[in-house]
Amino acid sequence: MPERRAGPTLAIIRRPGEVMRRFVLLPALLVLVLALPACGSGGTPGSAAEAGLPWWSERVFYEIFVRSFKDADGDGIGDFRGLTASLDYLNDGDPATTTDLGITGIWLMPVFASPSYHGYDVTDYRAVNPDYGTMEDFRAFLAAAHDRGIAVLIDLVLNHTSDEHPWFEASAAGDPAYADWYLWREDSPGWRGPWNQQVWHRHEDRFYYALFWEKMPDLNLENPAVRDELYDVARYWLEEVGVDGFRIDAAKHLVERGPVQEDTVASRRWMADFTRFVHGVDPTALVLGEVWSPTAVTARYVPGPLDLVFDFDFGREGLSAALQTGLAGPLIDVLEELAGSYRPGRAATFLTNHDMTRVWTAVAAGAPPESVAPIVRLCATVLLTAPGTPFLYYGEEVGLAGDKPDERIRTPMPWTGEGPGVGFTSGTPWEEADSGYTERNVAVQDGDPESLLNLYRRLIHFRNGSPALRFGDLTTVETGNEGVAAYLRSAGDDHVLVVVNLTGGAVADYLLAVDGDALRGLDRAVVVAGGLAAGPAAGSSVGAPLGALPPFAALVLQLPPE
Repeated sequence: MPERRAGPTLAIIRRPGEVMRRFVLLPALLVLVLALPACGSGGTPGSAAEAGLPWWSERVFYEIFVRSFKDADGDGIGDFRGLTASLDYLNDGDPATTTDLGITGIWLMPVFASPSYHGYDVTDYRAVNPDYGTMEDFRAFLAAAHDRGIAVLIDLVLNHTSDEHPWFEASAAGDPAYADWYLWREDSPGWRGPWNQQVWHRHEDRFYYALFWEKMPDLNLENPAVRDELYDVARYWLEEVGVDGFRIDAAKHLVERGPVQEDTVASRRWMADFTRFVHGVDPTALVLGEVWSPTAVTARYVPGPLDLVFDFDFGREGLSAALQTGLAGPLIDVLEELAGSYRPGRAATFLTNHDMTRVWTAVAAGAPPESVAPIVRLCATVLLTAPGTPFLYYGEEVGLAGDKPDERIRTPMPWTGEGPGVGFTSGTPWEEADSGYTERNVAVQDGDPESLLNLYRRLIHFRNGSPALRFGDLTTVETGNEGVAAYLRSAGDDHVLVVVNLTGGAVADYLLAVDGDALRGLDRAVVVAGGLAAGPAAGSSVGAPLGALPPFAALVLQLPPE
């Protein structure tokens, strides 16, 4: 088990900037990151625990699809041994080094036994997928992660199982011990699902309910026997295996009320009972939920039903809208919503995940080719400076691309530019690699100080050392320009200022003030990571004033202590 270390809104007046083409997801900015040497203590909390916040508040998590991350035995399928061998890439366990990514948490997509490639249709909750190795291999991975201070969450699918699960086979056969473990009716009621999909499926002379797919029948979670069995599954993984918590798939769909099939009171109540059970087994365990809904809905799940919940509006509605329009308002709104809707330590932020078009592909769909890389760099900057616990999807840090169907969003990790195995496997990969692997891979970017990979490394290590970014408050900053957003993150004497030019042209007519008072200390900021060829060298003083913001520029500055 790893050690678990634990504002006013101001009006902005915009000068119209150059109009960019609308992007599908996240048009963005060149990146300039600046900071001072570490502040003195001055009452600044050094950890989430000192700030009275849960341990996950200061982590940076990395989502991994084991099948696609690293293959150790050459069969073309990623496995636990390959994952273990690659952990130094994520975090080498030495806080003095900066050549690793700096990741402090991992979320593994399903690792249970399953007949599908994705694993969300479970056939045995106490066995790992043999494609990935043995339970001993998993335990070795877990121990190696913990040795490096990395917490590990596993994807726990409570809503449904595979139709090949012995429970469903017994229920479908009429076994009285399992008759009520799933949702059966003699006649289909005819309800459609939330996406107008078919949810009642015929089996012989009866119908069973399956929200996502006929091969994934929903469990009857209001059956005490089902509840107790799933509780015991959670206990097994916490006590006997030693994971640090769970990501709960489809958390808003657990209990339906007739045609109302999402966000029911019964779902939240069931989830709250489950979370209480988990905390009874391990008070420090994290229960993270997928609630694919607007912030106004997801915020009702924390704390209580869940410990932490993904905020889907952050990238989809806030950052994306701001960069599509060139207006600061949507970005400031979503940041204030994050800070105002959730208690500290309760929101998880992300750009994309395993169900969504990848960042590089989404940006490239609307941006000029020369703008794609700068835009993707900006995405990293905003994610890692915003409130919330950030989650990166594997490969995001090297610009891995992908779009629907889902298999193409989950392609092998490009470790090298040598196909077809791309350093992922010595054999034939289970899925063909993304076509951009020759340029966007770990080996090529590792040695380039200005690569996307090294930007992610610098930003994550910077965040790991900054109380303001890990768990600080948010104050929006006046800029006097609708195309420029600015916000201040603060924890005690640690203050980090972020300034973003959302327009396609250089901007010089802006100011930086809170309640009308100019911010102090800008002339003493020091560059710690740069994305502008003409910008100050690393370690040098920025000077004052900051000067014109280049098109799509983002500046992150650490202000001196007061």
